[in-house]
Order: sequence, then structure tokens, then C-alpha cells
Amino acid sequence: MPLDPQARTLLDQMAASGAPPLETLPVAEAREQARGIAQMSGLCEPMARIENHRVPVAGGEIAARVYVPTAGQWPLPVLVYLHGGGWVLWDLDAYDAIASGLARRIPAVVVSIDYRLAPEHKFPTAVEDAYAATRWVAANASALGGDSSRIAMGGDSAGGNLTAAAALMARDRGGPALVHQMLIYPATDAAADTPSLRENGDGYLLTAATMGWFWGHYLRGPGDRTNPYASPLRAADHRGLPPAFILTAEYDPLRDEGEAYGVRLRAAGVPATVRRFDGMIHGFLSLALVLPQAAIALDECAAAARAAFAA
Repeated sequence: MPLDPQARTLLDQMAASGAPPLETLPVAEAREQARGIAQMSGLCEPMARIENHRVPVAGGEIAARVYVPTAGQWPLPVLVYLHGGGWVLWDLDAYDAIASGLARRIPAVVVSIDYRLAPEHKFPTAVEDAYAATRWVAANASALGGDSSRIAMGGDSAGGNLTAAAALMARDRGGPALVHQMLIYPATDAAADTPSLRENGDGYLLTAATMGWFWGHYLRGPGDRTNPYASPLRAADHRGLPPAFILTAEYDPLRDEGEAYGVRLRAAGVPATVRRFDGMIHGFLSLALVLPQAAIALDECAAAARAAFAA
């Protein structure tokens, strides 16, 4: 399909703004510039309860925000959510709309995790934080209003990468058991050598240059590129992983590696649904105020999670 007209208008407006590419900026300035994009995700949806917690991890604590959509219907299933931003950008506040939207639509207790960012914290800190937080959620599910037997993980972009990697860790380290993984335009291979990267690597919000900047900040060196907890596509064995819903976008440099992960999972006997949104760009779920397809995609992610929890 042609690029969605509303996406085209947005990209033209962003280009006309004269804002420098993220990869040309110091990290602090890139984070500040990225706040403007986060404002296009919308507002936090009404919740019965929102709580902030501190989660113990190796070397300290991280923040987690718990979204409980309804009162009096406990225990609800639980979704651990990991935000996007190339392992470098954004925080819990930037994902209020997506986290609360999923909580209401599923419905589920959503626990949004503020994993430590690169380059201050290189690989494997973020994925170890994601795994530690998932273990904490499993141990404290009842206190949060959740069902410890129905825990899923989800995330978008870098958060999708961390979801897939932490699901591998959970399998490799004996739990916790996960019933579902929600992978929204995930990065799955640091090799970054696909047709979609070459076709869509410039002019569609996320560029090949920016993706290289993200990987460069996240990884400690070239040797990390083949580590399956950095590049889940490169895991030697994908058997025993939770069923997956993988959402991709047609004009996304990461499209092919997300879809390749679905192929790899199915080859290992893991149920995996891949849903490509034609005409869309990377990050479109975070652009709900200008792209109506974001709400449709959020509905589909929620429906897949709801079916997994019911099963």
C-alpha cells in the first residue's frame, strides 16, 4: 500500500520543523527532543487505581507503575509492559496512554517497567531489569490485584526486543511461566541487515542511522550482537517460548526482523500470529492523536492478549 496520507502529513511536518536527527545529538538533547513525540500518544485513560512501586534489581531499584482498570473484579490477568525508545529514550510517563489503554481494553493489571537506560547502563542491564521485574510481578501478583497463573509480557520496539529476550530468560532460568508475549514492531537482530531496513531506512521516522545509534549506545561491543538476549532471532532454540502476537508496520526498518521472528517461533512449534499494518510507520501506536490506526492496533493487541489469558 502507499504510505498512509496522515502519516505522510506528519512526516512532512516533522521534516519542515528543522529538528536535527536524533543520532546527531547528545543523549540528553535527544531525550528532550523525543518528549515531543511522546505527547502525541494521548492521555492516560481512567483507571480504578494507579500505583507506583520500587522493584529490586541487581545493583539497585527501578520504578514500576501499576494500572488497575476496574474495581471488584480481581484477580485480573497481568501484563508486564516494556516501553520503546531504542533502550535510550522515554520513561513511564511517556507510556501512560498505551499502558492504561491496554489495561482497559484487555482488561488486565498492566505493570509498566522503567528499566535502566543506555548508554549509562549498557547491555545486559535493561533485559536483566525486565526479567527481574517480571519475577517480582509474579511473586507479588496477588497484592497487585493480579492472577499469578496468567502473566504475559509485552513491549514495543526496544521494549519488544526486551520482551522477547526476557521470555527467553524465563524459559532458560526456570520461570516465571508466561502465557503470552506481545511484540510490537520489535527489534530482534542487531545484525540489522534486511530488505526493510534498506527500503525504509530513511524518511519514515525511525531511520537506519538512528537505529545504528541506538544499538551503539545499548551494546558493549560487537560481541554482544550475536548474544540471543540482545538478538532474540539468533537464539539457537526457540522451543518452549510463550505464544506470540507480533505486530509490524509496512514502512518500518524493523518490519522484516519482526516478521522473521514469527517464522522462527512457528518453526519451533510456538504459536505466533504476525499482523502487518500496511501504510504505517514505526512507532505509530505512540502517535494516536494523529494516526487513527493506533487505536485499531491497540485493540488488536488487547484482543490477542485477552484470548491468551482466556486459554
